[in-house]
Amino acid sequence: MEKRWKEGIQPVATPTVAELEAAKRRIQYKEGLLHFAVAGVAGGGKSSLINAFRGLRSREAGAAAVGVTETTRMFGRYTDPNPQNPLVWYDIPGAGTLKIPDWQYFNFQGLYVFDCIIVLFDNRFTMTDIAILSNCARFNIPAYIVRSKADQHIRNIMRDMGYDSDNENNNPGLRDRLYREARRHFIDETRKNVRSNLEDANLPDSRVYIVAIDTLLSIVKGEAPRKAIDEIELLRDTINEALRRRRMVSEAFTSS
Repeated sequence: MEKRWKEGIQPVATPTVAELEAAKRRIQYKEGLLHFAVAGVAGGGKSSLINAFRGLRSREAGAAAVGVTETTRMFGRYTDPNPQNPLVWYDIPGAGTLKIPDWQYFNFQGLYVFDCIIVLFDNRFTMTDIAILSNCARFNIPAYIVRSKADQHIRNIMRDMGYDSDNENNNPGLRDRLYREARRHFIDETRKNVRSNLEDANLPDSRVYIVAIDTLLSIVKGEAPRKAIDEIELLRDTINEALRRRRMVSEAFTSS
């Protein structure tokens, strides 16, 4: 199979019933809950995103481990502390690590058993991300494309424009103008890049949510967002998906 992948022929492996059941047992799948997997290449900020969704900072008790190098070797399972959110979050080991070759990432991780998948990327939208989305479409799994670390990327663009954050004599008006220009450039380039990659892979156009972890965390905590981009929409859409599925399960139970 790996030989076929390297020759450009993508392998298609459909899990057996036994494999599906085994994967559900492994993640402690429970009917009535929505099981969200956060997947993508190593170092994309998966653990930080899960912590923000759960209203936790990285050093708080119960938070997913965060590190510069890939800290996730085994998946982490985290329930949502808000009882109104029927969500269980899974921190999936990053693709591209030595133990998880890109070409077998989706099936190796058993992503086919999850109810929803967030495909998270930081710098580049890669073939690994495309492979995950293609498999989500094949298994009819709702997927969300998320680009993380928006605040860092915008600051880097401002620096490239000549802004020096260490200069105490900076003109506030200049800083605000450069921020607006850098923000618009970052958003436009991100959406253009994702749209182009999806088109090249013959996948339908899909929204990309651009987020900063601190902003998402402040929204989850009920605080007023600072310079939000797509954080409010991402939180709203994931919660709505969870509630939609809960209604479907309840209706199916009532009609049976």
